[in-house]
Amino acid sequence: MVRTPLFARRRAFLSGAVALAAPTRAVAQQRRFTVGFANITNDPGARLEGLGFSGEEVRSSFVLGARGLPIDLVLYDNAREPAKTIANAEDAIQRKVDLYIQYCDDQAANDEVARRLAAARIPVLAVNYPVGNAPLYAADNRVAGRIAGEALGKFALTTWPGRVLAAAILGTVKDPSKAVQARIVGITEGMNRHLPNVAPLQLDSGGNFLEAQGQLRRFIAKESGAQILVATLDDATALAAKIAVETVGRVPDTVIVSQGCDPSVRGGASSNKVIHPNNRNSVVLGSVAYFLDRYGRDALPLAWKMLQGETVPARAFTSHVLVTASNVFRIYPPIDMN
Repeated sequence: MVRTPLFARRRAFLSGAVALAAPTRAVAQQRRFTVGFANITNDPGARLEGLGFSGEEVRSSFVLGARGLPIDLVLYDNAREPAKTIANAEDAIQRKVDLYIQYCDDQAANDEVARRLAAARIPVLAVNYPVGNAPLYAADNRVAGRIAGEALGKFALTTWPGRVLAAAILGTVKDPSKAVQARIVGITEGMNRHLPNVAPLQLDSGGNFLEAQGQLRRFIAKESGAQILVATLDDATALAAKIAVETVGRVPDTVIVSQGCDPSVRGGASSNKVIHPNNRNSVVLGSVAYFLDRYGRDALPLAWKMLQGETVPARAFTSHVLVTASNVFRIYPPIDMN
C-alpha cells in the first residue's frame, strides 16, 4: 500500500472542505423572492388587446421568463372577473408575496387591488392598465400604429411615385377601447407624415373575417384606378384582406401592413407563413410586433429591479418593430416559431 504524505492528505481534505462550503455560501447569499402574477385570463380561446395573442401565451411567457431568476412564481387567473381579480390579490397578501404583477383591464378592480396591496405594503407592477401609482409596462398602441402608417407611406413613395393612391384602415374601427383608437390615430399620423394628401377611410369589420373581406372588396371596386394601401388592426383581418385582394386580382397594386405579428402571419407550426423569407413578394408587407408572447421576458426584469430596491421608470413600453420577410427570422428565429 502506498501512503500519501501527511501534508498532501491535509491539502486534499482542506480543498474538499472548501468545495463543499462554497456552494452552501452561494445558496445562502442567493435569496429567492415570491412573485405573484395575475393574468388577465388564461382562457386559450380568448384574444387579448384586439390582437391574436391568447392569455395562455402571456402566462407561458412569465413561466419561461422566470427561469434563471431567483423568483418563485405564484400564478393567478383573473379570468376577466372583478371579484376573482380582487380575491387573487387577497390570496397573494395572505401568502405574503414580495411583489405582485397585475394584468387586468377593469379599472375599478385595479383600484381596489392597488388599495389592498398598498395597505399590505406589497409593491405592484402593472401590465397594460394602471394599478394605482405602480410602475406600468405596456404596449404603446399609438407608436405601433404610427410604424404601420409610415411603412405604408414609404412603400407608396418608393414603389408607386406619382401614382393615384387610396388608403383604408380595416378592422374593428368602432371599438371604443383606448388601445384600438390609439392605433387608428397612430396609423393616420404615420401615413400623413409621408402622404399628407391621402386620408385613410375607416372600414369597420366588427371583427368578422368575412365582413372584412366584403368591406375591402367594395372599397377596392370603388378605387379601380388607384394603388391601394391597407392598414389592418390585427393579423386575422390582414389574412382576410389578403384573400379579398387575391380574389379581385389586385395583388400587384395593393399593399397591407398589420398589427400584432402573432403566429398566424409569421408561421409557427402551420404552413401559413405570410411573413417569411421565402415569401418576399407577399401582399402583406409586414406586421408591427407587440410581443405579448414575450411579456414575461420584458416585465420580470423590471420586477427584479424593484425587488432589489432599484428605481424603475414609471412607464416602460414595448419595443414595437415592423416585422417583414427580411427580418422575421432575426426577431422570431425558426426555433421559436416551431
